[in-house]
Amino acid sequence: MAAKKYKMMDRKVNDLIPYLNNSRVHDEEQIIQICSSIKEFGFTNPVLIDEDNGIIAGHGRLMAAKKLNLKTVPCIVLAGLSDAQKKAYIIADNAIPLNASWDMEKLALEVDALQAADFDLNLLGFKDDFMVTLFDDPAPEPEQKPNGEEYTEIFNILVECDNEAHQQKIYDELTQKGLKCRVQSL
Repeated sequence: MAAKKYKMMDRKVNDLIPYLNNSRVHDEEQIIQICSSIKEFGFTNPVLIDEDNGIIAGHGRLMAAKKLNLKTVPCIVLAGLSDAQKKAYIIADNAIPLNASWDMEKLALEVDALQAADFDLNLLGFKDDFMVTLFDDPAPEPEQKPNGEEYTEIFNILVECDNEAHQQKIYDELTQKGLKCRVQSL
């Protein structure tokens, strides 16, 4: 399939129509994070719409725009998509980023550099618990047996979670019980 070229244009916030069956949930905390990001960096990620101003991607950004009392937002019209393609893209746009993970060492270095530059780390969008685990001390060096062999017994339990919110809930419950936990996405 040949790559299409899309044109960005401003559309009135009140003309945009959210998708009724959007399955992605944006809570108030996330909307505030999006607002903060827009204030700091500008509206850098356009809302994707169909020919009839129906939102395909950018529901959270639209909610933030309304909270910021913006009159217009940048949009890209994805013309020519079938109804099935629109439904699939709405889901894929939210699901595909969940499949990524972090290089924790590089992330810690970058966040540390931002902190040293006195940058507001709240703008990164991480929850406080994640930021704490990011700077946890590394695992201790393995013990040496008298004959020089290394060994360390570590007992782990891997808990599969349905989504990020479920992961956060389990993490909070376990850390409140005094267990050492690390967040991992696979």
